[in-house]
Amino acid sequence: MLKLDKKDAVTFLFVVAITLLAPFIMNPFPTESGLAQFNAGYPDLMQRFVIFGIFAIGYNILFGLTGYLSFGHAAFLGMGSYAAVWMFKLLTMNVIPALILSIIVAGLFSLLIGFISLRRSGIYFSILTLAFAEMSFRLAYSVLTPLTNGETGLQITLKDPRVLDAINTTGHQPVTSLFGLEMRNTATLDIAGWAFQFNVGYYVSAVFMLIAFYISMRIFRSPFGLMLRAIKTNQTRLNYTGLNSRPYTLAAFVISGMYAGLAGGLLASMDPLAGAERMQWTASGEVVLMTILGGAGTLLGPVLGAGFIKYFENIFSKINDNILHSWFSFMPESLETFFTTIIHPFVGKGWHLTLGLMFMLIVTFLPGGLVDGGTRIWNRIRKNKKSSSSAASSTEPVE
Repeated sequence: MLKLDKKDAVTFLFVVAITLLAPFIMNPFPTESGLAQFNAGYPDLMQRFVIFGIFAIGYNILFGLTGYLSFGHAAFLGMGSYAAVWMFKLLTMNVIPALILSIIVAGLFSLLIGFISLRRSGIYFSILTLAFAEMSFRLAYSVLTPLTNGETGLQITLKDPRVLDAINTTGHQPVTSLFGLEMRNTATLDIAGWAFQFNVGYYVSAVFMLIAFYISMRIFRSPFGLMLRAIKTNQTRLNYTGLNSRPYTLAAFVISGMYAGLAGGLLASMDPLAGAERMQWTASGEVVLMTILGGAGTLLGPVLGAGFIKYFENIFSKINDNILHSWFSFMPESLETFFTTIIHPFVGKGWHLTLGLMFMLIVTFLPGGLVDGGTRIWNRIRKNKKSSSSAASSTEPVE
């Protein structure tokens, strides 16, 4: 299937199924349920799942395969967003040309930064990428204001030319579309009190994520991927064989940057606004956490890590004091106040603290990430089944 072996084909089909069914899986509560406020099934968040999944998949090609830890990948995410919005302003609101330009611009920008940064390795490489990202962030706020609109951010207006689109006579802001199909269109299906949402933007983004995941699988199983693994294992020994590893690391860096550019373009397609905050170091740190949390160097890890962080970010950030009081309302007033006071710093605006603690626990007890934990559990189940079947066969009477 698609030139994948049986194991990879099963993995790919699993990702396809989960991606297509995610709006149903992540929206599990009836519409009248009080728990519905924690649903992750609404369109914007669902799109962020798959968009940041693309970002993490691309980052994993660099960090997971070569071991080069970049702290500047948010620069390519921001460049992709700016390129997409400029395409929406000048050419058309169709997302395809915008995404193509986002990938090209991010690829060229990553080629420049990678060519310089990859002259160093280890912590020096990480510091260089962080420096370039911060330079890009500051330039977007100051010198490049005519291109980025500074603190306000770059956004579409009614006065934009959009030479390929029909003249807008409605007086309303145009919306992004895919050959006439609006990205923000959402159909809600209510079955026996259960709400199911079908969002065009989500499924368009999901298709791109599946394509990105398939390409990463082919890279992982290719001779190019094996060379990247060799670089991670012992780059010095590889250089002693006479092979020049720099073209391979540069190619991995550029591919990773193009993935980030695609994610940035999809973010702009979801909301045609590009701001310099997408280039901050915190965005780069977030994709590092996603990759490590899911399992660096694994195929499923980045997708799981991105979904995990975005899902729990949504849940913890929504819990406020009113919700906490409602949870503990069955207790005496003193206990209710006590538990609300204890939990308050970990939710709402303090959700980063809870996510950080969860990250620490997973890294401590599952250093290989969520995929490593799932593999351990599966191997233990298989081992228990095998030992049970062996014990049963040994107790059978011999005729």
